[in-house]
Amino acid sequence: MTAPRISFEFFPPQTLDASFRLWETVQALAPLRPNFVSVTYGAGGTTRKLTHEAVGTIHRNYGLKVAAHLTCVDATKAETLEIAEAYAAAGVTEIVALRGDAPKGAARFTPHPEGFASSVELVEALARTGKFTLRVGAYPEPHPDAKDSFADVDWLKRKIDAGASSAITQFFFNADTFFRFRDACARAGIHAPIIPGILPITSWEGAKKFAARCGTQVPGALDDAFRIAARDGREELLALTQCTTLCARLIEGGVEDLHFYTLNRPHLTQAVVRALGISPDVALEKVA
Repeated sequence: MTAPRISFEFFPPQTLDASFRLWETVQALAPLRPNFVSVTYGAGGTTRKLTHEAVGTIHRNYGLKVAAHLTCVDATKAETLEIAEAYAAAGVTEIVALRGDAPKGAARFTPHPEGFASSVELVEALARTGKFTLRVGAYPEPHPDAKDSFADVDWLKRKIDAGASSAITQFFFNADTFFRFRDACARAGIHAPIIPGILPITSWEGAKKFAARCGTQVPGALDDAFRIAARDGREELLALTQCTTLCARLIEGGVEDLHFYTLNRPHLTQAVVRALGISPDVALEKVA
């Protein structure tokens, strides 16, 4: 099995304890030589300033290629493009361009009166600057706002045609889910790389809550397995086995890149990546 290229997602800290956890996570995972790392926005763009600070620090101090998340939520077009320009000035030229989730308390996303109405508009505007490599989100299972799975394929094609060069999927629990989506995208004329998003399960109850919010189907057999593992004190072993098996199936199916949603908890991600045959850079481990 050929080892894949890997990338990691972090989120910016909002407390002192969370700050320590972020930097411990970066230090633990940097020696695995990721192709890039990304840093999220909080719901509703609430961590915009923190995201910018985290992106800058990772870029300057760890020598990693950083893709900053940028959303359409609660900002004018001018404000959003100003943030993008600040990234470019800091040497950060990769952006994950997203519509973004609705602000806390809101049932649905509503565009700012002077803001971008969709991720397609955001991608078009960023592409016109000529300063960024643009990644976008993709949904192998229907997005909560989508009419059906075909709508997600069509929407992804619009984002690629607008100037995005690759996509990162929402997480899923079944490799066949990704393969069906990849095939549907190919039939629709989407030839840009589609990178599977992988969620190492550090908390099964937390994973189920995430899944409910983003439309990911939870297999009944997996739910049963975690219930039994919790009873026997083997949740960590099951999580490692489940995630490694999923990744191996994807690699066997031709996947060359994997993007891990770390939740700023590095150890399970670290174990999975090593199980896939990726060894850390010893020099970087000593620095960390």
